[in-house]
Amino acid sequence: MLRPHIRPARQDDAGAIAALYNPFIRDTVITFEEQPVSAEQIAERMHNVAEHGLPWLISEVDNQVLGYAYADRWRTRSAYRYSVESAIYLDRRIAGQGIGTLLYQALLDNVQAIGIRAVIAGITLPNAASVALHERLGFHKVAHFPSVGLKFGQWLDVGYWQRALDPTD
Repeated sequence: MLRPHIRPARQDDAGAIAALYNPFIRDTVITFEEQPVSAEQIAERMHNVAEHGLPWLISEVDNQVLGYAYADRWRTRSAYRYSVESAIYLDRRIAGQGIGTLLYQALLDNVQAIGIRAVIAGITLPNAASVALHERLGFHKVAHFPSVGLKFGQWLDVGYWQRALDPTD
């Protein structure tokens, strides 16, 4: 089994993150983005997440980025400040090795430590692997929106999963 190192992402990780993410854009419906992103675009996204005091983590083995996870604001109005939306992407070659669980748990620990009370994840459906990961980590399905995205000529559903956190734990 691979022994990943999980750490906060740095601006110089943006190229590796873009390289990991772009196949999901080009080849899957997992993300609703339709155009590949540059390292500069990823760096800007990372900067925006950091400006809100939220984590962007990577998992690496032998200095190779194998996955990343981050939390961003759920909504912009101030009353939502204790809720975040999470995202995780893993190199498909390491699926099923437990690295996603370790990375996501680190993200949850990070957001809980800063007082976040709710983590929300949107999942394009069907996606059994993502649903299993989220439910294994204590998320529960709270919404299902049919046919809200169109990619590769097909209408796609999105489900939302939520996990409540207790910042005092």
